[in-house]
Amino acid sequence: MLEIELTLPEIKTGMYARPYVAIWVEDENHQPIKTLQLWVGKDDWLKDLRSWWRKIGRYDRDRVDAVTSATRPAGKYHFLWDGINDNGEKIEQGTYTLYVEVVREHGGRDFFGQNLELDESSFSHVLKAKHEIGKIKIDYKVE
Repeated sequence: MLEIELTLPEIKTGMYARPYVAIWVEDENHQPIKTLQLWVGKDDWLKDLRSWWRKIGRYDRDRVDAVTSATRPAGKYHFLWDGINDNGEKIEQGTYTLYVEVVREHGGRDFFGQNLELDESSFSHVLKAKHEIGKIKIDYKVE
């Protein structure tokens, strides 16, 4: 089980807009296997999540519709991933990469990638905060 804690910082600015967020996992061949979260306002702005859009968004409209939810205000958010891919299949043990992309209208863009070895060993990672996104904590627990 992979647990992700994501923090959206409060940013003081005159033209603040809630960020668009994409969180997904790719296998060791750089093939996307699961979109975990997708927070957007209007579909017209999906393309602003450039890395996610080029890999996944423009190719699979049904999957986009299935995972899309509203943007969120500043705060801490928790997600769990059970290791099931977008096709409903349990993934094999191996090397994967978790990506987090955050972009804000009238703001900036932050992009994280963290390699994960999903096998028989539990682990934790903490990714340092950037401007548009606070720290990200990743915990993998073997069940």
